[in-house]
Amino acid sequence: MITLYGFGRIFPEGVGETKDLRAQWALEETLLPYRVHALDHTAGELDSDAYTRISPFRQVPAIDDDGFVVAESAAVVLYLAEKSGKLIPRDLQGRTRVVQWSFAAVATVEPTLACLDLLGIFDAEKTAPVLHAEVPKLARRWLAGLDRRLDGREWIACADFTVADIMMAGVLRGIRKTDLMEPFPTIKAYFERCQARPAWQRTLALYAGRLGVRVDDIR
Repeated sequence: MITLYGFGRIFPEGVGETKDLRAQWALEETLLPYRVHALDHTAGELDSDAYTRISPFRQVPAIDDDGFVVAESAAVVLYLAEKSGKLIPRDLQGRTRVVQWSFAAVATVEPTLACLDLLGIFDAEKTAPVLHAEVPKLARRWLAGLDRRLDGREWIACADFTVADIMMAGVLRGIRKTDLMEPFPTIKAYFERCQARPAWQRTLALYAGRLGVRVDDIR
C-alpha cells in the first residue's frame, strides 16, 4: 500500500494550496490503495532525521510505495499515473504532452504566483514597489498563455483529464481568492471544471477531516 506523507496540522486562516492535496487528488482519481501519514510541522516533524531521509528538502508531499520513495508533487502525480495506467495517455507523444504541461504548471506558472505570496508575506509595506508592479504583470503574462492554450479545449494537455490538470488546477488554486483570473473567463471555467470532479471533492473532505477544519474553511 502507498503511504502519502502530508500535513497533519496547519492554520486554516489563509490556507491556499498545500501540495499534498495534489498527490491525494491523484490517489483518489486513480483509486490506488493508500494511507496518509500526517506530519505535524509545528512540532518539527518535517525536520526530523527520519523524514529528511524520505524528503531531501523536508517538504510534503512524498510517497512510499512499498519502499520506493518519491518526493516532489509533480513527480509523485506522474508516478501514480504511470503506476495505475490512468490519467496519462499510453503513447509517447501523449505522455510527453502531459509531462510538458505538468512542468509548465510547476516551473513556469507557479514560481511567479509564489512570488506574489512572498511579497504579501515579507513586504506588506511595499518597500519594493518595482517588484509589486512587475510580478503581477509577469503572472498575467503566464495566465494569458494558459488562456490561449485552453481556448477551445476542455483540458490542458489532452482531450481527457490527466494529471497535468491536477497540477495546473493545484497551481491556480493558490490565486482562487484573488482577482488574477478575472480577465480570463476561459481559465476560470477550466478551474471550476477541475474542482467539480468527484475525486477532488473527496480529497477536499478528507483533507478537512485530517486538519480538523470545515471544508468551507479551505474550499
